Amino acid sequence: MIKLFTIGFTKKSAQQFFKLLKTNEVKHLVDTRVNNTSQLSGFAKGNDLAFFAKEIVNIPYKHQLDFAPTKELLSKYRKGQLTWPEYEDEYLNLLDIRKIKTKVEIEKLHQNCLLCSEHTAEKCHRRLLAEYFQAVDPNVEIIHLK
Repeated sequence: MIKLFTIGFTKKSAQQFFKLLKTNEVKHLVDTRVNNTSQLSGFAKGNDLAFFAKEIVNIPYKHQLDFAPTKELLSKYRKGQLTWPEYEDEYLNLLDIRKIKTKVEIEKLHQNCLLCSEHTAEKCHRRLLAEYFQAVDPNVEIIHLK
């Protein structure tokens, strides 16, 4: 089985966040946000997160823009111009346009953790991305860290 984790940093302290990564033996932290310089959480800016991930849990951090929605898509959803099902369709179509299935070696995702800001995975593109990988390879087990 390929364990693929997801995590959101909102409503988590740095202690909770990094403890979840360590306890679950995450090997790589993959930032799927379109904007990783947001101040939503004091520890979650890209440069800070890369430092903390290395120093606290000794794992690499990578900002993977190919996994992020576009700013336009996110804006339309946030403004209510798209429903969640419409957003899902647009995002999954975007992954196909970007040829993610051919660019990513699924087995290399083992013990990676997809990061976004949303507290829960229910209405977050990180869940859609994880399920996208699972559709490509049914050996992907998705674990949402809470």
